[in-house]
Amino acid sequence: MNVQQRTSDGDEALEVWIDQDLCTGDGICAQYAPEVFELDIDGLAYVKGTDDELLQARGATTPVPLPLLADVADSAKECPGECIHVRRVSDRVEVYGPDAS
Repeated sequence: MNVQQRTSDGDEALEVWIDQDLCTGDGICAQYAPEVFELDIDGLAYVKGTDDELLQARGATTPVPLPLLADVADSAKECPGECIHVRRVSDRVEVYGPDAS
């Protein structure tokens, strides 16, 4: 099963990562998309791998599953810390988040 998101033109996989230096620990992301985000014992949010493991390495990314794109995008838009980044895998251009154009 391919868990990577394809954009509307059908050819771009998306990935998401969290900048823990900016995370405020509000947990909005985990409320929107608990399959993708989780708060750890340190109170900060992290992305989860496709095996549901918390990815705690700095800058760790995970694919954005197609059915969860809207939830992940809403997480990036609503995050008070502006720390959620969704980008195209091919060119690493941010499509949702604080650096999206």
